[in-house]
Amino acid sequence: MNLKKTKKIITCSPNQTKLMATEFAINLRAGSVLALNGDLGSGKTHFVQGLAAGLKINDESYVCSPSFTLVNEYKGKIPVYHIDFYRLKDNIDLDSIGIEEYIYGNGITIIEWANKFPHILPNNTIQIDFKILGETKREIKITA
Repeated sequence: MNLKKTKKIITCSPNQTKLMATEFAINLRAGSVLALNGDLGSGKTHFVQGLAAGLKINDESYVCSPSFTLVNEYKGKIPVYHIDFYRLKDNIDLDSIGIEEYIYGNGITIIEWANKFPHILPNNTIQIDFKILGETKREIKITA
């Protein structure tokens, strides 16, 4: 039986969200898959920028939402694949970006709007849910 633990964290600014993610990144290894879910503007991309800093991506300010490109790849000690499911409609779209090569590869895969296609996620996926509590205040719930 695989018991998962959930932790809730409240951040009060985008910088605090980034810092929390930078600290969280030290726990990630090649093969990690993160499923990020939350409304537009809830802090998902700020979180990924913090992860990039923690994973020693050369310039975390370069990290941006892959809403239009669908996949952004960042080079560091471990490759990071930042994927956005927001505009994908079906399994054909998933196949067109080669999703299985990312989630079963040797990098760290971060998927925004992952709840659109939960069936594709490995069992050990780290679920991260974002909730807007105020103008800059966010609740980040991590289940791993």
